[in-house]
Amino acid sequence: MEATTATFPFLSYLANTILARIDDYFGAESRKAYPPLPTLNGTPSKLNEFIKEHKLKEEDILLLLIALAPHIQPTFFEAIISERIPNEGNFPDFGGVRGKQFRGIIPTGETAVFIIGGGKLEERFKVQELFNADHIFYQKKVLWLEEPPPGEPRMSGKIIMASEYVELFTTGKVSPPHFSAAFPAKLIKTELSWEDLIINNDIKKQIQDLQNWVLYNDILLRDWGMAKRIKPGYTVLFYGPPGTGKTMTASLLGKYTKREVYRIDLSTVVSKYIGETEKNLSSLFERAEDKNWILFFDEADALFGKRTNVRDAHDKYANQEVSYLLQRIEDFNGMVILASNFKNNIDDAFMRRFNAVIKFPVPDRFEREEIWRRSFPSQIGFEVDQKGVMIDLPNIAGKYELSGGHIINVVQHACLKALAKKDVFIHWNDILDGIRLEFEKEGKIFQD
Repeated sequence: MEATTATFPFLSYLANTILARIDDYFGAESRKAYPPLPTLNGTPSKLNEFIKEHKLKEEDILLLLIALAPHIQPTFFEAIISERIPNEGNFPDFGGVRGKQFRGIIPTGETAVFIIGGGKLEERFKVQELFNADHIFYQKKVLWLEEPPPGEPRMSGKIIMASEYVELFTTGKVSPPHFSAAFPAKLIKTELSWEDLIINNDIKKQIQDLQNWVLYNDILLRDWGMAKRIKPGYTVLFYGPPGTGKTMTASLLGKYTKREVYRIDLSTVVSKYIGETEKNLSSLFERAEDKNWILFFDEADALFGKRTNVRDAHDKYANQEVSYLLQRIEDFNGMVILASNFKNNIDDAFMRRFNAVIKFPVPDRFEREEIWRRSFPSQIGFEVDQKGVMIDLPNIAGKYELSGGHIINVVQHACLKALAKKDVFIHWNDILDGIRLEFEKEGKIFQD
């Protein structure tokens, strides 16, 4: 276990530091010496890597361990305090609070002040700076101070460590987030390849530009010194009729750049209650910050639509939501893909800020023919009529204007019909029946 091999030596260091601090505080005659910082060249661990990568100072490491300790050993702080102070209830300078379900001590800002600063006024102010917005812990959402009740000192707030960092430092890996109200997004993957995406060369070139950004933007910002000149994130609009490859492209982009793609469930994000939509989005973006994820907003019109003239309070707050989104997306340091059926549905303020706008049209007859050919299983055959004529895919592609998604639906329909007949041949009538169903869904007139 990662925690056993690497984290516990750090906890021993933290425990001895606390004991030495308590001895100093109470002026013990037999004082415990302050321990040296453990070596970082021992057993490799994610905690070691994080400390080295961000060049953390000793006070940073101590704060990290203070926040992590209760997640590893629930009685960590109680055991140390009771060793030196039997009546631990008379030690308010140490800080700490009890949780609703957690029975141990949860460290507060006061706990960090005491352990790191020792209660000296000038040191106290230095420790408080570890929770400021310009610190790496806040910027990467590693840990932060919970807002205390109104009127209570700032440092009385609980020290919260993000769950993914707790998992990373203890197990060495981070599990994908689960879909919930707090994280309204689902991981999307695909077994397909770029060869399965039948699009024209112009779109292929634009998608290659997106792939280049994902793969090389960090180098551009860091090694080429462009961080001061360009924004860290990238926003893209995919627009076009349903079934033309927007979601598939987002999935493939993630697959070939080794990035996780999360499709946002807008039904969970958007709320009729004032301020709730912004709150949901803020939580989502904060969770996604610095994760190298691609966020995919499907049917984005519901959230990123045009602002309206203000006629009532509802219009006012709807416009505020769009303005908030605009700012939040600009601040995000990853890739955001918005998908819409119609370009004109997206607010003009967003249009001006997109790094790329890619149109996904209905495929032409040659592209449709290729999609038809690729979509059928390799082990099936096609019905041959009494004249020896097999199903004519080029003719079907030319006669019926369908998107790739619609074609897949027709193929599925015809294949299931064949399986139900215990047949290995696709029948012409079943293909026509599937095409008719797709036309009816779109409200179009079907002609045999």
